[in-house]
Amino acid sequence: MSAPTVVDVRARIRETLARAVLPYAEQWERQRHISTTGWRDMGAAGLFALAHSGPGFLDSAVLLEELGNTGYAGIRAAVGVHAYMAASYLEMFGSAEQRAAYRPGMLAGTTVAALAISEDAAGSDLRHLSTVATPDGVGGYRLTGVKRHVANGSRAGVFVVLARLDGAVSGHGLTGAVLLLVDADRPGVTREPEAMVGWHSADVCRVGFTDVPVAGDRVIGRPERTLLYLMQALNAERLVAGLLAVGGVAYCVELVDRFARTHLIRDAPLSANQSVRHRLADLHAQLDLVREYGRHAARAHSRGELDVRTASVLKLQATELAVSAAQTCVQYHGARGYREESAAARLYRDAMAGTIAAGASELMREMIFEG
Repeated sequence: MSAPTVVDVRARIRETLARAVLPYAEQWERQRHISTTGWRDMGAAGLFALAHSGPGFLDSAVLLEELGNTGYAGIRAAVGVHAYMAASYLEMFGSAEQRAAYRPGMLAGTTVAALAISEDAAGSDLRHLSTVATPDGVGGYRLTGVKRHVANGSRAGVFVVLARLDGAVSGHGLTGAVLLLVDADRPGVTREPEAMVGWHSADVCRVGFTDVPVAGDRVIGRPERTLLYLMQALNAERLVAGLLAVGGVAYCVELVDRFARTHLIRDAPLSANQSVRHRLADLHAQLDLVREYGRHAARAHSRGELDVRTASVLKLQATELAVSAAQTCVQYHGARGYREESAAARLYRDAMAGTIAAGASELMREMIFEG
């Protein structure tokens, strides 16, 4: 039997998303998190079991595009964080024992993963971490601090947390930092929803840690290599964010193109206007370019060759194009596109978040310039 083609993989993933995600997407938007059954249904369908590296990552790239193409950026963010961004720390740097403890539940969707990195004073610049891990004298730590903008915050069963080791000098890079696996049911963990303009399904929370006990075997890798881990993981995170955004742009461009061809003004379609046709042509052309660049980046990652510049270019261009496309979509839909319940309005609300999460556009430009 011949191996499945990309077309086969895409068709299978679309069918799975149509069955396990799209019928419930509006409900998840309203309740501002993916339901427990939703996570389990996606896990049972194998959506969380695709490869993080090697040739198999090309199937993951298809999944990420198609998640974006659902048109629900909150859902794509929640799944991206769970299945790739948080999970990548376990896949790349975790011990066999840690993977055995957490990965089965993550693959099944019974344990939701979240990434707790950002703080009020430490977003893209992580030098000023205030979350502290204090040795407890018996090989473990006591964790104290507050993390912000944590996707999957209220539903997570485990957090990947970046903290500063007690006694390390703040403001000198990430020397003395550590990555910890923290079970959400540990005493001292609190979760508070953050009211975000968009990404409603992403379950974004403020997560507090007050003297939380963390066993020594929950340290990811070697603390002295934490900065290197973050650099490698952030490349993969920006690749994931870029591929998700490519799918989101495709959904948006298809939506506005269909509307322009069918919506009548004075008995003629909106696309009868040359300026409209040219704007849509520009969006299609830009989408073609960024989609192909995304596939180039995915192939590079599958060969172990993804670099900072490539990941940053993709993330910057895909998320900025999403903003531009969403603005056009709302503008062409007119007042109906500005209604809160419309798909155009949701795309507009969601688009800006992509230019901020996983590194703001300004940081991406700096990294491209330096790279």
